[in-house]
Amino acid sequence: MFGVTCAVCASSEECLSFLKDNTADIFLLDINLGNESGFALCKTLREQYDTPILFISARQSDDDVLVALNIGGDDYIKKPYTLSVLLAKVKVQLKRLEAVKQAGPSVKVASDGKFTIDPATMSCTVEGKTVSLKSKEFSLLSCLYAHKNTIVTKEKLFDEVWGDSFYSDSTLNVHIRRLREKIESNPNEPKYIKTIWGTGYILETE
Repeated sequence: MFGVTCAVCASSEECLSFLKDNTADIFLLDINLGNESGFALCKTLREQYDTPILFISARQSDDDVLVALNIGGDDYIKKPYTLSVLLAKVKVQLKRLEAVKQAGPSVKVASDGKFTIDPATMSCTVEGKTVSLKSKEFSLLSCLYAHKNTIVTKEKLFDEVWGDSFYSDSTLNVHIRRLREKIESNPNEPKYIKTIWGTGYILETE
């Protein structure tokens, strides 16, 4: 339906069993899985897959949103939601995955002495130190690097990294924080990724 093929699993065990013989391009997780937790399943999936994870839940608290994003979720969709919004989010993720596959190894490595960004292997180094990043973190750093030493608005980050405008500031803030924790010696006093309050962020490399 709608050009998207899906499979439904009612529990963590069923999901993990399904993945033994099948693959998925995107995961949609509910927090409440009977006696289980979607949070726990997310952590398990993140140990093996870099596939986008979208949480869908009736739980409205910011704490739940932050937990979901901090453990590896790419977005949090609060119920009730419209099918058109959900479908748009799924298709954006799938489109971005396809673009990465098509780009392949022909994408050039970018380097300026401090940062080295390699889209083909989704790897980067910061002042000679290799940094391990998840796909969304890599996309975010790549976007900031492409516009380094200039202010990148939140709207531009949403458009280039997530591909739409349905994401919230909390989603961006959590991903920025996770990125700082990996590339900054002191995330609380960032040397590279600076916040421009009310506007966006800037990656300073000079």
